Amino acid sequence: MAKIKRFRSSADVEILVGQDDESNDYLTFEIGHPNDIWMHVSGASGSHVILRCGEAGIEPDRESLREAAALAAWFSKMRNASKAAVSHCRVKQVRKPRRAKAGSVSITGAKKLAVRPVLLEEIL
Repeated sequence: MAKIKRFRSSADVEILVGQDDESNDYLTFEIGHPNDIWMHVSGASGSHVILRCGEAGIEPDRESLREAAALAAWFSKMRNASKAAVSHCRVKQVRKPRRAKAGSVSITGAKKLAVRPVLLEEIL
């Protein structure tokens, strides 16, 4: 069973966070819409984060991007850092390398945001 936490940005966009390697794979490759925004902290292990905007066909607002990135930093080995770099791209730009272990991906066309790790209030 996938372990996924749910959050809402201040602009009411859903943010999903995987809690282990198998859940990260499920979130990215089964739940994520090709045009959703996928995020992961750069250079450290951590959760895959999906900003759910693709199915609705909306461009995410700047604050929702920053809030999702802050969650990606929080749910990573960079949680205690003052700033963390978070890579983001569309889900369709995330690939699973052949024979790669659960949670491992390769990405193309990623951009980076520098954010302070922050935990938003979880939706139950």
